[in-house]
Amino acid sequence: MQHSSRRDLLPFLSSHHLYLCQVGELQWTSMLNSPPTVCPTGLFFFSLEPLASPSRRSFHRHASGVKQTPLSLSSSSAAMGPFVSAGTLFCVLLISRLLESSMLNAEVKEGEILPPTIQKLMKGYNKYLRPFFDNGPVTVGMSLDVASIDTISEINMDYTATIFLRQRWTDERLVFEGNKSLSLDGRLVELLWVPDTFIVDSKKSFLHDITVENRLIRIFPNGTVLYALRITTTVACNMDLTKYPMDKQTCTLQLESWGYNINDVMFYWTRGNESVSGLDTLQLAQYTVEDHYTSVSEAIYETGHYPKLVFHFELKRSILYFILETYVPSSLLVVLSWVSFWISLSSVPARICIGVTTVLTMTTLMMGARTSLPNANCFIKAIDVYLGICFSFIFGALIEYAVAHFCTLTYSDTHMLMYGHQMHNFDDEMNGIVTTISSHSDRAKRRKEPDPGPAAASASNELAIDPSSPTGSEPKPEAPPPEPTNWCLTVLATLRKLLSFISCCHINNPHHIDNYSRVTFPLSFVIVNLLYWTYYLYF
Repeated sequence: MQHSSRRDLLPFLSSHHLYLCQVGELQWTSMLNSPPTVCPTGLFFFSLEPLASPSRRSFHRHASGVKQTPLSLSSSSAAMGPFVSAGTLFCVLLISRLLESSMLNAEVKEGEILPPTIQKLMKGYNKYLRPFFDNGPVTVGMSLDVASIDTISEINMDYTATIFLRQRWTDERLVFEGNKSLSLDGRLVELLWVPDTFIVDSKKSFLHDITVENRLIRIFPNGTVLYALRITTTVACNMDLTKYPMDKQTCTLQLESWGYNINDVMFYWTRGNESVSGLDTLQLAQYTVEDHYTSVSEAIYETGHYPKLVFHFELKRSILYFILETYVPSSLLVVLSWVSFWISLSSVPARICIGVTTVLTMTTLMMGARTSLPNANCFIKAIDVYLGICFSFIFGALIEYAVAHFCTLTYSDTHMLMYGHQMHNFDDEMNGIVTTISSHSDRAKRRKEPDPGPAAASASNELAIDPSSPTGSEPKPEAPPPEPTNWCLTVLATLRKLLSFISCCHINNPHHIDNYSRVTFPLSFVIVNLLYWTYYLYF
């Protein structure tokens, strides 16, 4: 496109046409006798015909769809003669000056001219029709590289990954001669037909566009098209957290065709299980990739059967973090609760402080372990089971002291009561001995005195055999222990009997409860741990 200056207009003003073109910014050209032969879409120009032929002062459309802007020349200008010519000259000089100044500051946009090979391929090409439109389905081969797996969320049950997705298909309309492939700008993908592939369980995805859109188009001589994308996507993954944190999760990445069914498009993995790469060198925070494989299937919907490719990968959680973060602290809290077994029962503040502190600390640890897990879940996790076991042992140690202290109090009351009974029995025995001695003394005195007669003997015999008589020969029978008059003592006695029935063995001394607990609590905790780890690691 040639740019005219003001000096070019003067010689040809009266006998030639002047054509001005604009694309966004003002850019213009003057052509002799004829309009521009090539004018890109969006240009507009006008023609100024000679003043000698006013009847031809009309605006001519020189290109289809081209916007024209005429220089207004009144039909009465023919009568005005030289004045009109001078005015027209002034207008043209003013416009040329403005266009020249704008031309110096504007960026010249040249028409996007494709290479001859691409122009030949694009001639008659319809991107809205798939390849082999009337000759069966088009086969699309896929492969992908996993660049990174950024996050795996148990709360949202999804993972975020960045992948390089490559698709290959053959388009018979793009066959050209040669032995080299054509690598094109990714923006030219708008001119070609591409598969309508989408990620099934994707929550949100985006195509990277720094510094340009990360897309690749490569056309081979046989018509094969390679289309590659760099995508970051967040995909849903249904997780079974029953054995958390000793769990294994299997997540998938599913690719389907949105609008083309199996009669139009067929998907396949280009190299089978080796079509997916990048997982071997992938480093994850809490997981390790144990296995991965690919599969081909069909998605069945109400509108038909659609091709689907599925990539499966198995993730195993690293338990070392949870051992250091949860299991070791909770186990140490259980051991700390056992310290109270070696503290005297009379040290009430010390034992209560240890018991309450360990219970509250364990509660805080249980709440912190659940922050990284779903709030509403319908299953019990392995870590919940272990924390529940530890909490039960800690709470049991606190209850053990309460029972031991209660037994100590009841033992003291019972001991005092038994001591009182023994003293009462001793007094009764002493009274019996004194009574016996007195009766023997009376008999000796009666032997020395004369016999009073049968009546007196009979009376004396009745007095002798009367058990209620203080001078009887037989000792006074033992009186029953007085019944407790206080109902509280009755309740305590009932509870003591109930505890004696519940206990495996009768504990004569409450101080022996701590001795038994020092052995039974650690032994029980070790046995429960063996059962727990065996079940969750091997079953």
